[in-house]
Amino acid sequence: MAFAPILRRASAVKNLFSLTRLAVGSALSTRSLQTGASGDDSQSMGGYHVSPGGFMRGAVYREPNKPLTIEEFHIPRPKSNEILIKTKACGVCHSDLHVMKGEIPFASPCVIGHEITGEVVEHGPLTDHKIINRFPIGSRVVGAFIMPCGTCSYCAKGHDDLCEDFFAYNRAKGTLYDGETRLFLRHDDSPVYMYSMGGMAEYCVTPAHGLAPLPESLPYSESAILGCAVFTAYGAMAHAAEIRPGDSIAVIGIGGVGSSCLQIARAFGASDIIAVDVQDDKLQKAKTLGATHIVNAAKEDAVERIREITGGMGVDVAVEALGKPQTFMQCTLSVKDGGKAVMIGLSQAGSVGEIDINRLVRRKVWVIGSYGGRARQDLPKVVKLAESGIFNLTNAVSSKYKFEDAGKAFQDLNEGKIVSRGVVEIL
Repeated sequence: MAFAPILRRASAVKNLFSLTRLAVGSALSTRSLQTGASGDDSQSMGGYHVSPGGFMRGAVYREPNKPLTIEEFHIPRPKSNEILIKTKACGVCHSDLHVMKGEIPFASPCVIGHEITGEVVEHGPLTDHKIINRFPIGSRVVGAFIMPCGTCSYCAKGHDDLCEDFFAYNRAKGTLYDGETRLFLRHDDSPVYMYSMGGMAEYCVTPAHGLAPLPESLPYSESAILGCAVFTAYGAMAHAAEIRPGDSIAVIGIGGVGSSCLQIARAFGASDIIAVDVQDDKLQKAKTLGATHIVNAAKEDAVERIREITGGMGVDVAVEALGKPQTFMQCTLSVKDGGKAVMIGLSQAGSVGEIDINRLVRRKVWVIGSYGGRARQDLPKVVKLAESGIFNLTNAVSSKYKFEDAGKAFQDLNEGKIVSRGVVEIL
């Protein structure tokens, strides 16, 4: 299968890894910044206001197992309490790949990409002044893939990771929380859906509650992974696993999220940190990210080896970061009595994990799902971990790509060529 970007309007493409540059005005005009949603220079499109002078490019998913297409859009306009961002970098995540392979249903066509950094360009009309003061024009930001509405019953309790609007609108319909997308194609004004903020584009719109300030000391490119890979790992370690100093932990699946779990577990004071994978290069990398032991599950029984390392007991916490029925079972079998099996890997829709019911009941094994962190409280903490150097961003990013090579990035991810996390630079 190929995920390399092509031009949708091209009639034939010989090399899917090549892309003709588009002659697009990707800079937002001063006029479009100043007019606002009710200005005379804006035009209404299906109840949504689009700047007549600004255009951008975005990476579009249309059909399962088909190449991404780089297409031209009107620069999106934010609504109340939303922010328009000039995207600087976007991470390459398996969640996008699941969508692109048709393994997880999602509205199409859509712009993929959900972990971003960028620069604030515009605030939506009637945006709260506290948001404007926190994220002034020109400020640097990082965006979380779970974009909390801030007002639903879960957000009111601080459980941003369960935001009703995020799941009901974005994940179910590919829109923001008024039920509308912010993306419209340049050539025919047709709508395109958004996977989170649709971050694999030169500009994106996101609800302000999903953002955190990005210090000048942190680079745009590497910091993009803070919004998903690190954010997801932090949520799993802090809220699901509740890691305490001295805990033992096994992480099964050492990709972008799994490798981030190693660093976060180390930061929380875990003792034995066991990395499990089937690729030796990922396991060797894991040693530099905090793993005290490595296990190649293709060469030895992972559960037996984990129990051997822990004196026959099993670990306090096991994390499944791959989303496979086999690794789901390995995760539940790796924990000690009373231990926690934390599931963070997404799987093909309809996949089912098995568990020994009697052991679950008699040995008080906890099985907990964790999708991500809580943006308003956790994202600033994740940024602080990176700013202080406790989380090593440079070591966590193994591959960088140009925007035109976004498709190749996902091809590499699909073939297991990205050791930890890849980032597409849209500077």
